[in-house]
Parts: sequence; structure tokens; C-alpha cells
Amino acid sequence: MNLQDKALGVRQVFDELGMEIKSYLDESQLTCFSGCGLCCSNPKVNASVIEFLPLAFKLFEEGKAESVLEKLETLDDDACVLYKKTSEDGHAGFCSDYQNRGLICRLFGTSSRKNKYNENELLVCNKIKVGKPELFNEVSLAIKKDMQVPSSANNYSKLSNLDFDLTSAQFTVNIAIKNALEAVLRFEFYERNQEPEIPENF
Repeated sequence: MNLQDKALGVRQVFDELGMEIKSYLDESQLTCFSGCGLCCSNPKVNASVIEFLPLAFKLFEEGKAESVLEKLETLDDDACVLYKKTSEDGHAGFCSDYQNRGLICRLFGTSSRKNKYNENELLVCNKIKVGKPELFNEVSLAIKKDMQVPSSANNYSKLSNLDFDLTSAQFTVNIAIKNALEAVLRFEFYERNQEPEIPENF
């Protein structure tokens, strides 16, 4: 399985997860606040390289990989390069490439993990817990019974089956995107003998 095959595998995981998330949100109605960008603006959010392979291949195909890589070289402890803030404090905004966002972006707020009692526990931010307390408590009880909710661990396990190393190592989001872009550029140049692209503005 080459790198592009792995990216296609990641896309399949994302597509299946998307259907699970839709089903869960339709039933629970426990959604994020519209326009909220608290998670996206947090520079300490970690992600794996593999979850950004679809994004990296898309940017390469559009001729933007080099320019985005150059932009990432100038970023330090900043919000995700894909995030476009709409408020001065950065807490409101949107993802500029929602279709190709990472797995962590898809799971947080819409999935669960097992607690020490082996019960499902929602992975949501404090803003949702405080802002929607009744609904949060209602859904928290429901997922311990019969409400179906996507599993964070199961989805990372699916990515790990595609490539353990690219899944297990965790980086800040911008570094994960940078590493994914570098991996795709190496793949295209050395394995497919593609000429280096002409950078375009991102």
C-alpha cells in the first residue's frame, strides 16, 4: 500500500465516520455552537500525520503544496493554518477546507471514549457542557444505554491499521499538516517522478 492508497483509506474512514456523526447528531441534537472556533484556535491541539494525507494530496493536485509548506515554516505556536478567524480574539471563525479537516477535528464534540468504568463518555468542550447543560446530561446518560455514538478509539484504530507509525506519532496540528505535505511531496517526486510544482498563493 503506497502513500496515496493510504490517503484513500483515510478518506474512506472519514466518509464512514461522517455517516455515523450525522446519525448521532440527528438523534442527540448536541451540536457545537454555530461559528465557534475555540478548538480550531487552540495551538496545542495534537493530531497525527495520516489524518492530513487527503488534505496534502489535494493541495498538491491544486499546485498549492509548496506555498502552504512555506507558510507553515513561518508559523510557530499559531492556530491551525486552515482556520480563518472572524473575531479579534480568534474564538469565532471557520475551517477553510472543512472537507479535508483532520480526524481530531471530526471527532471532538461528536464522539466518545471509555471512562475508568468502561462506560461511554462524551468528548466535548467545556463550552458545550456549560452552555447546554440539560442536553449534555441527557445525552451523556443516553450513550451509556442505547444511543449510538462514534468511538474515538475505534476510528484511530482504523487509521492505525493503514499505517501505525503515521498514526501513533502526535504533533501539533500545523506540524502534522507540514509533515503530511512533506511526505506527499517526497512520494510524488521520488516514487512517481513528478516535477516539483510551481508554488501558488494559498
